[in-house]
Amino acid sequence: MSGTSEGPTPAADLIGPAVTESNVEPAPGTGSPPYSSVFCAAPLAMAVVDREGLVTGANAALADLLGTPPGELAGSVAADLVDLASDARTWHTYLEVLRGREARLRCTRRLKHPDGHSLWARVTVAPLPGEERGGVLLSVADISAHRELQARLRHLQMHDPVTRLPNRTLFFERLSTALEAESYEESGTTGRIGLCYLDLDGFKAINDTLGHRVGDGLLAAVAERLTHCAEEAGYARSSPPLVARLGGDEFAMLVEDSTGTEQLADLAESVLEALRAPFDLSGRRLSVSASIGVVERQASGTTPTALMQAADTTLYWAKADGKDRWTLFDPERNAHLITRQALAATLRPAIERGEFALEYQPLVCMEDGLLRGVEALVRWKHPQFGVLAPNRFIGLAEEDGSIVPLGRWILATACRQARAWQVAHPDEPPIFVSVNVAVRQVWDSDLVADVARILDETELAPHLLQLELTESAVMGSAGRPLQALQALSDMGVRIAIDDFGTGYSNLAYLSRLPVSVLKLDGSFVRGFQYESDNSAAVPPNPADEVVVEAMIQLAHRLGLTVTAECVETLAQASRLRSIGCDTGQGWLYSRPVPPDRISELLGVRV
Repeated sequence: MSGTSEGPTPAADLIGPAVTESNVEPAPGTGSPPYSSVFCAAPLAMAVVDREGLVTGANAALADLLGTPPGELAGSVAADLVDLASDARTWHTYLEVLRGREARLRCTRRLKHPDGHSLWARVTVAPLPGEERGGVLLSVADISAHRELQARLRHLQMHDPVTRLPNRTLFFERLSTALEAESYEESGTTGRIGLCYLDLDGFKAINDTLGHRVGDGLLAAVAERLTHCAEEAGYARSSPPLVARLGGDEFAMLVEDSTGTEQLADLAESVLEALRAPFDLSGRRLSVSASIGVVERQASGTTPTALMQAADTTLYWAKADGKDRWTLFDPERNAHLITRQALAATLRPAIERGEFALEYQPLVCMEDGLLRGVEALVRWKHPQFGVLAPNRFIGLAEEDGSIVPLGRWILATACRQARAWQVAHPDEPPIFVSVNVAVRQVWDSDLVADVARILDETELAPHLLQLELTESAVMGSAGRPLQALQALSDMGVRIAIDDFGTGYSNLAYLSRLPVSVLKLDGSFVRGFQYESDNSAAVPPNPADEVVVEAMIQLAHRLGLTVTAECVETLAQASRLRSIGCDTGQGWLYSRPVPPDRISELLGVRV
């Protein structure tokens, strides 16, 4: 009998010649060994091995265990009988025990019986007590039943009882092994790994309304379809993707040695198609779909945590994009998400640290080209991400409420700067400053009190401050917002409606809100004629000009002034001037600039 694996040079060649004794050698001075009857009758398989590693005697239990006639065991190489030479560490320890330098060897071996079946054996080698010439006792215990029980318990521990699929524990064990360097550094492998991470759309409703028994039946049916998809995908490959249930209605399909994103995309598409077909469960016809996050990358440098985080993020994208679809992990989209989270976490402290600054874009009189005012635009000088425009963080500030302290700072800084220009240029007509106000500032703070205090502290005249609110923010204003706007207007502050014409297109509120200025959205202005030598340039849209002219006339009849945004060409400015637009703002005149640049433009035709 021999082990299942080949080992180094046979023990007989290393230890010495065979002997022919067929029984236990008597103890010195006696006719038969005192332990002979016990040794022969013992149920534990045993053999006496001399210092050269040869069997000098063996009992019937060992002969039965190994399937060898008792007479053939004496003189055998003990190490060959129980496969002790198959690994270097065990072999070295065994030699040390024979030489009396090691107290004991204990190891587990899988042995093959002559009738074809295999068994697991616990092998122990220890010195024989009282043996002056040396020698060891080899004992072999059949632990196959114990190993089988262990295997069954491990299978139960590592598999989901509902779907019979590998569970989260086994999945992460396989994933960790696949990401170890020796797993993908073998020649012939791609060195890549892929993962489809999915959950079921609509499963919770089925589980809650029809009960857990139906829900479990559906999960088991889904598992069967996923397994079939994996088997189809694994055809002609060394192994199919591993399908696992991670918990609830979440499943994973691990593709080791991936060939690229196309392979993962094909697998995800086949899963979606398989799950779209209705399920028939005990007379019920149920339908679900799946959302799948797909990640495919080099195994080198990837950790289980990083891979699962990417998969979880991508699964969220698939659900956010409409469900019943797969979405491939996008590093740029993920970087934007991480950046957004990082910005949200540091926004409030950034206000306290003074990381914000204002730039100002000129508002120019269309009639004479002189500077009449400026719009204050906030910038975040982020220590990690550089200078950020408002569209990167204002939405976050509105979500977490930090727009209130940030808005106060912007308002105070802009008013202080407007007053500084006035003091520094007493011979020039003072210019007004326009500040954007979020609707949350009206609801979550006492905006009227804040404005009054800031105007008093900066000594800026109220008519030199203009507050801009979007059309959607003031639409339907009632109660506190309307009272606040009215109080500010009564104070002398100008109220402007930003992006006018893109919201609800309800003009009724213009007659009841204290509005002073309409700012036409740039989308209207872009429809005007461009200056271009390119014959393929987009021609002017006559409808835009008619709409803009009508809005300007309506505003003037209501006593309002009109500012056109996004003026970029002389042709646009000329046409706007001809139809009565009061003020223009855009890159034709200037981009947003620091305060000192505004000082240079005072009294100058822009």
